[in-house]
Amino acid sequence: MALRPGKRLTILLAGLLLTGTATLPLLAQTEPSATPAETAPVETPPPAPATEPAAEPTRPAAPETPAGPAAPTPADLEEIEASLTLSQERIETLKAEIAEMEGDRTRQNAALIAAAQRVSIAEIEVADVEQRLSDLIVNELEVRGRLDGSNAEIANVLAALERITLNPPPALIVDPDDALGSARSAILISAIVPQLRAKADAVTSDLKALTDIKLQALEEEATLKANYAVLEEERLRIATLIVARKQGIEVRSDELAAEEAEAVALAARATSLQELIGSLSERASSVSTAGPAVDPDAPALTPEQVRVALANSARTEPAIPFAAARGYLTMPTNGVNVLDYGAGDGFGGISHGISVVTRAEAQVVAPSDGWVLYKGPYLNYGQIVILNTGQNYTALLAGLETVTVDIGQFVQMGMPLGTMGSRTIGRSITTNAGAAQPTLYIELRHNNEPVDPTGWWANPTQSG
Repeated sequence: MALRPGKRLTILLAGLLLTGTATLPLLAQTEPSATPAETAPVETPPPAPATEPAAEPTRPAAPETPAGPAAPTPADLEEIEASLTLSQERIETLKAEIAEMEGDRTRQNAALIAAAQRVSIAEIEVADVEQRLSDLIVNELEVRGRLDGSNAEIANVLAALERITLNPPPALIVDPDDALGSARSAILISAIVPQLRAKADAVTSDLKALTDIKLQALEEEATLKANYAVLEEERLRIATLIVARKQGIEVRSDELAAEEAEAVALAARATSLQELIGSLSERASSVSTAGPAVDPDAPALTPEQVRVALANSARTEPAIPFAAARGYLTMPTNGVNVLDYGAGDGFGGISHGISVVTRAEAQVVAPSDGWVLYKGPYLNYGQIVILNTGQNYTALLAGLETVTVDIGQFVQMGMPLGTMGSRTIGRSITTNAGAAQPTLYIELRHNNEPVDPTGWWANPTQSG
């Protein structure tokens, strides 16, 4: 027996609703796995001015500044390996690759810089994927909201159809003696059917959208997992290379050890970054770390000459004069620039550098070639690194959690210097974006006077 019109519509809508209940779980309700980007809000230390005041009160003599976190050791490598999801076979292969470079500083340098570049690319991709996943969750919630909002209307329509099937009007049994009733019923059904069809189409479209969102999310999650695997492997590679390079260096001389002790003592006595950099630069002026001599009459280097010079991984001094490096410096970390040079720092002063909010545990690399003048904790700036980049220029990086270089070490542009933590360390900034996220402060100086870093970077950080 053929189904009556009311019964067919009832079955149609009931089937659609049952289809809706069979969809995959909500993305927004799925408990996310912990990632390096997740940082819990924590109480930050008292904020410090982002600039050096004109005059600062003399600080009482402070005890010797404690040494900062040491570079990775063989024991640290074992701990790192234990925390990785990489297969033991892959770890052993990686170690064999690095062991094959033993004693070849040039290859080790090139491998360090290449690994740092892969980490930087993976960090950017992770941030992009996480943003796309966040957008998908928002889209899913919007679709779910529309479906939830139409539940009551669909229920009312189904109830009306059910009543029609239980007590059909004359039009449904087609009684020729009741023409007026048949006409009225036909009008009623013809008015209801288009509305039901429109609602059915809308529900079908939303259900398809949910399925598409889920498929996209699965693809993004696979990409995210692949990039986390890259980060794990390259960070282990970097730590292993650092240990290998240290093992290839002879025991530090008494002179170098004394140099480091003196730098730490200067940091304990200095009352400002300007004073610290001035003292360190003055002490280093007698050391042959001024970089290549600058001939004022020499023609400007071409981009090709600059690239060739920077490609020499065997160099032990700056590849090019720092003044010629404008437009070629490597941004030390990926992130969002939240405070520009010359902007108000929120504490009544002017910023002498830029502040970049980064991901948790983000990598920090050398912006240029140079010698490490100082590394370690300083006042409330967290871990800092000061580089002598030659020609009376210095580069300061503050707010790190770990530092993997040593005082007196020559580093090449793009080499890893350390990592950020999971929150702002030391100095804080006056934007909500940086309240609980790691923030790197970057400052360039010439003759110990701040320099606007605008235009110096080859890959400027994303603006806020």
